[in-house]
Amino acid sequence: MNRRFWILCACIVGLALFFMLYDSGFDVDYVLPKRLLRLGTILLAGVCIAVSSVVFQTLVTNRVLTPAVMGYESVYLFWQVLLLFFLGQSGLGLLGLNGNFFASMGLMLLYSWLIHHFLLPRARQNLWLLLLFGLVLTMVITTLTQFIELKISPGEFSVFQGINYASFNHSEIQTLIYAAVAMLVVGSLGYPYLSTLDVMALGEEQAVSLGVDYARFVRWGFGLIAVLVAVSTSLVGPTAFMGVFIANMAYAFAGHFQHKRILWFASAVAVAVFLVAQILVEHVFNYKTTVSILINLICGVYFLLLIVRHRGMA
Repeated sequence: MNRRFWILCACIVGLALFFMLYDSGFDVDYVLPKRLLRLGTILLAGVCIAVSSVVFQTLVTNRVLTPAVMGYESVYLFWQVLLLFFLGQSGLGLLGLNGNFFASMGLMLLYSWLIHHFLLPRARQNLWLLLLFGLVLTMVITTLTQFIELKISPGEFSVFQGINYASFNHSEIQTLIYAAVAMLVVGSLGYPYLSTLDVMALGEEQAVSLGVDYARFVRWGFGLIAVLVAVSTSLVGPTAFMGVFIANMAYAFAGHFQHKRILWFASAVAVAVFLVAQILVEHVFNYKTTVSILINLICGVYFLLLIVRHRGMA
């Protein structure tokens, strides 16, 4: 790791200490445990979003796309609005945070399996056609979600709006443990293939010529991405453009393309962004805005600038 990485880590430690201790009164009975829980959520969600975004961009060989284009987050929101529509506000309480976490993960994994089982063969291993399917499905699911929103009561709509924005206040300690276990399993399965991702970044033709089973590796990679996206979305909710910002900032900081290093940089950038956003929400805006709004504003502007720059270079 170069010096930039350790400077970034030092900034994260400073931000974490500020987040934990500022205006806490050293209240070890309530304030510090709550903040520690939010900090754990930030760390886990940040790593999941960073890894899934970088790996997804490698598989599709495009740095302006994120797993959100495949509709995973839309499935999560559709499930939440269905719970409110059929069971009311008691539906979320009936499942509990842990039950909702596992149900959301299961649905997103099922959605991923359906995509790869039915759509990928029809696309004849054409990733761009698969992405087009994903975009269309995202629009359809989002439209259904908006239609159901019109049918629920104002109170239920208010609850759904809270779910619709990224937040670190929805987790419990058991949920974090389950999320950490899922992330460690994915990490142990994916770590031996990081060098293969370096080859995949060269493109399909080069990867195949170097002996990579391209179609099989894409299915395997998308499966692991689905788990990570399911974990992060279940923990904090949708994050939209954040993956684009994180991945590209990681490449800029790292100055090279080895995934063994890029993933560390991306994870550090994601955690730093979340910490800054949460500190601003709590201590600057006094909860008059949300983490999701700040992140989508900054990352959305960056996304537009990135597209304009690429068009200008074309």
